[in-house]
Amino acid sequence: MQNAAPAKEHVINAAQLLEHWQGHRKLTRRVIEVFPEDAFFNFSIGGMRPFSQLTWELLTIAAPGITGIVTGDWGSLGDNSHNYAAAAPKTKEGFLKLWDESTAALDEQWETLPDSRFQETILAFGQYEGTIFSTILYFVDNEIHHRGQGYVYLRALGVEPPAFWDRS
Repeated sequence: MQNAAPAKEHVINAAQLLEHWQGHRKLTRRVIEVFPEDAFFNFSIGGMRPFSQLTWELLTIAAPGITGIVTGDWGSLGDNSHNYAAAAPKTKEGFLKLWDESTAALDEQWETLPDSRFQETILAFGQYEGTIFSTILYFVDNEIHHRGQGYVYLRALGVEPPAFWDRS
């Protein structure tokens, strides 16, 4: 009979995971900032949505998602009903304001999430089943994906995007 493998230390803790996520959010915010106002709302390539719509999706997932994880109150995906505007802002500055509010809400809600819950299975927004940990990784992956679309748009517009590796 083989001996059981010794327990391993955690590779990443909750604080490090939040720091990683917030690093991505800082970078995405800088991508929003460098977009020309008109292009933020109207420019697209190959039938992809404008970056304002991609940003709105990210806003309707991040803070409402962590609220759902913490409270079990999910609302509907995309309704952004967790104390955010009922409709997408009409200006880039409005998006940046909501982004900052969302970032603060994420930090606030995170503090109430016990480490013991990260392996708990949930059904996010009534659609995505997984552990809390895997759901958070999905939120981050989705942001990275949409930010990549923003990079393509910026390059096509002749705008230098922020360095992809600088999440400070």
